[in-house]
Amino acid sequence: MKTITVEIWLYGPLAHYGGEAAGKSHASLYLELPAGSLMRDLLERLTLPTEERGITFINGNLSAMPGLQPDLDHPIQDGDRVAFFHLKSMWPCHYRDGAALAPGMARAMAKEKKLFHHHSNS
Repeated sequence: MKTITVEIWLYGPLAHYGGEAAGKSHASLYLELPAGSLMRDLLERLTLPTEERGITFINGNLSAMPGLQPDLDHPIQDGDRVAFFHLKSMWPCHYRDGAALAPGMARAMAKEKKLFHHHSNS
């Protein structure tokens, strides 16, 4: 069976899902998954309940946030970098001016645009 390798970052209290890689504030590890795995398969492999994750990024693109997790069927690719932040984590400062959206998140936010507004001073 063909496998893929995924880089995983777990922040805050989610670090304990990193097993031996867990530190006090984060965990960083590489996992092998079967080719064709989805986000839900990755979460299952980590034993991380989807309800416990807050903001999630796949390759720097926002894919999920509390109350909106359209990425469960997102295909995970070889070499992907996935970062999971705890529900109580603050928005990462390097995304303070906005974040690129994963395709599923872009679709979900377009559907729910009444709930998500972008404010600007212009």
